[in-house]
Amino acid sequence: MTSARFAPFRQPVITASLLLAALWIAFPARAQDSTADLAADSPAKSALAKRPWEYGPFFQYMNGAGERDNFHFAAAGMRLGKVMTPPLLHGFLRGQFEYAGEIMPYWQAFTPAPHTQPQVYYDPVSGLDYNGTIPVGGGTFTGVSLTPIILRWDFTPHRKIAPWFQAAGGLIYTTHKFPPDVLVPHGQPGGTSVFNFSPQGGVGIQYFLKPGRSLMLAVSGVHISSASLGDKNPGVNGSVAVQIGYTWWSRK
Repeated sequence: MTSARFAPFRQPVITASLLLAALWIAFPARAQDSTADLAADSPAKSALAKRPWEYGPFFQYMNGAGERDNFHFAAAGMRLGKVMTPPLLHGFLRGQFEYAGEIMPYWQAFTPAPHTQPQVYYDPVSGLDYNGTIPVGGGTFTGVSLTPIILRWDFTPHRKIAPWFQAAGGLIYTTHKFPPDVLVPHGQPGGTSVFNFSPQGGVGIQYFLKPGRSLMLAVSGVHISSASLGDKNPGVNGSVAVQIGYTWWSRK
C-alpha cells in the first residue's frame, strides 16, 4: 500500500535528485571555467590578485651619462619578488606594494683603455703652474652585483599590462678597483675601491604573454659610488640602464 501510494512521486524525485547532483558537480567546474576565463582575458589582473611570487632571469645594458658617457655596462642575473599587499590608495596611485631582490653574477663595465691625461702642477717654490700628463687606468672590469632592497609599487594592471615604479639599493664588487682613476702606488691617495654602492630608481612594465608568464621591460637611473671607501670617490654620477627579462608568476 505504502509503496503504491508514493509510486507516482518516485520518478520526479529521482529525476530531481539526479539534476541536483549534476548541478553540484558542475558548479565547481563552472567556477573554475570562470576563473580560467578571467585569467585568459586579463592575465595581469588575475596574477596580481593572488599576491603572488614572481621570479625570472634578465639581461641589463647600461650607459654612463655626462662625463662618463664613454662607460658601458652589461649584466645578467635573476630576480625574485613577492607582492605583499592588496590594492591600496585611490585613483591613478592605486596599486600594490612588492618587495624584491636581484643578483647579477655576470657584471661587466667597459671603460676607455688605459691612457694619459693632461695635468697642471703647481710649484709652491716658484709659484708657477706646469703642464704635464698623468697615467689613468681603464679597460674592462668584471664583478658581481647584488640588489637586496627593491621597493616596488605595482600600479593597477590593465588586461595584459602591469606598470610599476621602484626605488632600490645595491652593492657591486669588482675584481679590480672601480672606476678607473689616476694610477698610483698601492695605498697612496688616488685609489678607488673594489666595493661600490648602486642606489637607483626606475619604471617598467610586465607584459603578459599568457596567464602566469610575462615579459619585463624597465628603464632605470643608476648612481655608482664607493661612499669614500677608497682614497678617492670619482664614481659614476649617472647612468641609464635598460633591462629586459622573462617572469614566472606563482599560482597560489
